[in-house]
Amino acid sequence: MESLKNKILNEGRVEGNDILKVDNFLNHRLDIDFLNEMGKEFKKRFEGKSINKILTIEASGIAIAAIAAQYFNVPVVFAKKTQSKNLDKEVYETEVYSFTKAKYYSVKVNKKYLNKEDNILVLDDFLANGRAAMGLKDIVEQAEANLVGVGIVIEKSFQEGCKLLEENNVNLESLVKIKSIKDGQIVFK
Repeated sequence: MESLKNKILNEGRVEGNDILKVDNFLNHRLDIDFLNEMGKEFKKRFEGKSINKILTIEASGIAIAAIAAQYFNVPVVFAKKTQSKNLDKEVYETEVYSFTKAKYYSVKVNKKYLNKEDNILVLDDFLANGRAAMGLKDIVEQAEANLVGVGIVIEKSFQEGCKLLEENNVNLESLVKIKSIKDGQIVFK
């Protein structure tokens, strides 16, 4: 997706050799028109697939999942990272390690929102080490649902996530793939 590459180059900021900040349009301040374009692209990439729910993880995945859902005409379910009084006790639960925050999260989805008749598309903003995607895959499997695929806005191909998903036979579609980040320069795959 050339427009996303341009947006990353023009508005993204690099920190070190592995952090890309796109908080100006994707995961802090939201460019809704641009999110709509990405939502349409996900619909195009998963055209012909039977999908009746989109699953993501809070918080950064919610925006792209909600925008994309309007093109699939399906609801969004998101895994919660925190326990709250309004979350039922009957949940699917798994542990996910966040490399950005350097901590483990127990993520949960209410059992009434996923079931074995579901065809699930997982959407998220970044794929780096693949732990969030694998955690959501685990939740889909606990629900005995079908994981149709994983859609990622920005894949950092130089980290292990894409290989991990490939080894687990996950249908992965990334809007852009970054081959490397070095000395402040982004090289796309």
